Amino acid sequence: MTDLQDGDQITEAIESPDISASLPESPTSIVEVLTRFWHRISWLKIGLFIVSLFLFILALTLMKDGARGLAPVVERHFSFDNAANTLGFGWLFAYAVMSGSPVAASALTFLDAGIINTVQTFTMIIGSRMGASFIILFIGFIYVLRGRNRATSLSMGLLSFTVTGTLQIGSLIIGTLLLSSGLLGRHELGGGMAIVAITDLIFDPISDFFQSFLPTWALFLVGLGIILYTFNLFDKCLPEMSIKESQVGRMSRLIYNPMIMFLLGAGITLVSMSVSVSLSILVPLSHRGFVRRENVIPYIMGANITTFIDTLFAAVLLDNLAAVAVVLAQMIGVALTSIIIMLVAFRSYERMSLRFVAWVTDKNRNMALFMILIFALPLILLFI
Repeated sequence: MTDLQDGDQITEAIESPDISASLPESPTSIVEVLTRFWHRISWLKIGLFIVSLFLFILALTLMKDGARGLAPVVERHFSFDNAANTLGFGWLFAYAVMSGSPVAASALTFLDAGIINTVQTFTMIIGSRMGASFIILFIGFIYVLRGRNRATSLSMGLLSFTVTGTLQIGSLIIGTLLLSSGLLGRHELGGGMAIVAITDLIFDPISDFFQSFLPTWALFLVGLGIILYTFNLFDKCLPEMSIKESQVGRMSRLIYNPMIMFLLGAGITLVSMSVSVSLSILVPLSHRGFVRRENVIPYIMGANITTFIDTLFAAVLLDNLAAVAVVLAQMIGVALTSIIIMLVAFRSYERMSLRFVAWVTDKNRNMALFMILIFALPLILLFI
């Protein structure tokens, strides 16, 4: 109905002998422009963002302090003997909390507490990304249960899982080499100490208050609960976007450009600080025919790089050079893998990914095998 009204207004403007009378008046001064911008600002969302940032730092502080008390419990119930164990643990942990970022933050606090080493932290973060990519597939299942076409609803989730998996394989090789070489741990972040000093001054008394009536290990669980809630608040801080078919039509040329889609995926994820948010919007857009599967592969690649910005921020707050090196190794590994694929064999990679997605959605047997695999594989890794 809105589109029809817009069409009528455009028609009236064209048929009107005085076209300028039907056009909106342009701002007459800089003051008027600033006034309009001021009124468009959502102060509620800015306030929510500030609250979210406060809670994020508080949660990380509690998780850091609680991880030290949690160390004996983890070592008693979980055998983290190698990097495969932490890969499987991070993967299953992300399934359980339906998010990758809290698991990545947990891995950094485990490293800070000495529970796991740098390579194990690295693989646990890789596992968190694999588990997080299942969320997009889960959204697709919801669409199927609502009576939507299975192939269309599940394709984006399967494609996200496939692209994320292949990128993490490349990142595993590149990142492990970087961490082994020690190149990323040679330089300190100049502003890290100042940030940590300020946060310690504000949040250490709050942590001490919780420790006055809770066991130390319980702080980690409290922090985990707060950080899960924090990421939901971050989602509410995002601006509401309405995409009209006319707008998609004007962007169609950009959608077919792999590099533009790569940068778009990286940019949206950077703003939202959540790969789940940036990739989840692909499911309804694909179902409505706004984007096609082959156009979103570069988008998913870009999203898998900037999704670690919040994890990098957490590493800086921990004031742990090893934690910063781990996150940088992850980001560089994914970025280099993506660039190599796009420059050397993008079309072949695109065809193989789409064929795999088509194979999985073709028969119920294939879908069942895929679902068994993505749950059995992390379990096997956990107990190797």
